[in-house]
Amino acid sequence: MPSIKRELAEYGLTPRKRWGQHFLVDRNILNKVIRTAELEKGDVVLEIGPGTGEMTLALARQVKKVIAVEIDRKLVNVLKEKTADLSNIMVIEGDVLKISLEQLYRQGHQQLKVVANLPYQISTPLLFRFIESKQLFSTITLMLQREVAERMIASPGGKDYGPLSIFTQSVSDLSIQFYIKPSAFFPPPKVESAVIHMVWKERPLLRPEEEDWFKKVVKGCFSYRRKRLINALRHADLLLPEDLEKRIEKIGIDSQRRPETLAIQEFVCLADALRS
Repeated sequence: MPSIKRELAEYGLTPRKRWGQHFLVDRNILNKVIRTAELEKGDVVLEIGPGTGEMTLALARQVKKVIAVEIDRKLVNVLKEKTADLSNIMVIEGDVLKISLEQLYRQGHQQLKVVANLPYQISTPLLFRFIESKQLFSTITLMLQREVAERMIASPGGKDYGPLSIFTQSVSDLSIQFYIKPSAFFPPPKVESAVIHMVWKERPLLRPEEEDWFKKVVKGCFSYRRKRLINALRHADLLLPEDLEKRIEKIGIDSQRRPETLAIQEFVCLADALRS
């Protein structure tokens, strides 16, 4: 693996703080991430934030096609130069939070596998985008901030448990595969990273038509996570039935509990009970 620091200097580039650029410099970690993604020859991979393209090139040797989305125009030019002779790499300049995921899916002509070293500041909103468009993806393998990864797998009752935990666990089977020290990146971030792997549940807890209301109920409750459940719901901006407390009691949930203590299945029952 070439020296990222030297390579950036050759192109007259420096890591950009505004885009949270931390380049992976450890070849062993790179290979471990690719193994975690469980890639096959016929796969189409969406890579986000490819940087100087080391993972892009490694992915391209294993799969049918790599679609690499990069926001930094200078890095886009570097990537296009380095991959000019490879027909199975498509480099797209753009902000993945704004670009059409449906359009990326059409470029691949099949479900995509996501493999990415995510800038910390976009990891949570991007995860929500992936969940909303989950039919476009088969698996998701991400390097992200350890704190975010641990929020994703958090259990009820802890401070890490919240909407991200509930939404990811309700639709996917996910796990933290391993942790990465800051020294594996240039420049090193101030915190550890983690690699997570997500596979969608064969039997989701919710039907597609139930998801929007479920999300509104969960977000409404956690907007007032320190209040009792009944009070959190009354303060939330939700259209609720007049017999609110009676409906909660009917499904066997104590209305005096705090929202953060409810298991995911209890939130599913709660959303169903409160549907007008």
